[in-house]
Order: sequence, then structure tokens, then C-alpha cells
Amino acid sequence: MTLSGMGYELVALERTGYKLVRVYIDHPAVEDAAGDISSERAITVEDCEAVTHQLLHVFTVENVDYERLEVSSPGLDRPLCKVADFARFAGCEADVRFRMPVPGTAQRKKFTGVIQPPEGEKLRLEIETAEGKAVLDFILADIDKARLVPQVDFRSRKG
Repeated sequence: MTLSGMGYELVALERTGYKLVRVYIDHPAVEDAAGDISSERAITVEDCEAVTHQLLHVFTVENVDYERLEVSSPGLDRPLCKVADFARFAGCEADVRFRMPVPGTAQRKKFTGVIQPPEGEKLRLEIETAEGKAVLDFILADIDKARLVPQVDFRSRKG
């Protein structure tokens, strides 16, 4: 695909009824010598500009019907759309809303917890319950929406 050839990862794509195409990009995850998975750097305005120009050409050639194109980083509350996203952000806090109520949870669909490393296609979220910690096991198809919980640390900023 066009984005991977440019060194970017497609995080999500949204189309609205108003002919708006919204594209979220990131740098691909890399694994360091310690086995930690992270992105090398943040998405910049220049990255978004480069992808916008490329997609404008692709949309013209492919005759894509749109009126407005927006390209941005996924933000602090990044959507989690693939198993690889859950692996990349294991140990981070996430909000997960399921399509159906989770059995044994009083018909709840929405949970906030810590992402555990996936086991194959099985995803895991550690949550707090009245009895203590519990782990929800689920698959990607069970999810309606999942996003990272934004974490901002102003103390680490140099100034």
C-alpha cells in the first residue's frame, strides 16, 4: 500500500456521510534489543502533509469520491484496531467497549483496564472488580471500540 511504502502505518480510516475521509497514521512499531515495542518518533505536521499529498494523487487516479481529506496522528487516545496494537501497547491502560455484554459482569459492555500481552488471537484486559483484579479474555471481533487512555506527564517536560 502507499503508506507503508512511505514508511507509515495506517492506524484507522473513517469515512463520513459528508464525503470526509479521515486518515490516522503512525510510524510502524519497532522492537528494540530488550524486546520492547515502540514507535521511533511522533507524527509531525510534515508527515501529515507528505501523506496528504500522496493520498490526493492516489484518490485522483482511483477516482475516490470525497470532498475533504484529513490526515493526522492517532492522538493520545489512539484507537486499538488490530491484535498488533494490543501487543504494542501491552501494559498501557485502555478503554474497551464490547459489542455485547460480557458474561459474569452484570451486563456491562464498557471496561477500563491494563492491556495484557495477547496470546495468539486471544486478547486480555486486566480490570479492577469488587473482589480484586480479574482478566477478561476476548477476541478482536468482540470489540465495538477500544482506545488507549491518555497518559500525560507534565513533570518530565524540560523548560
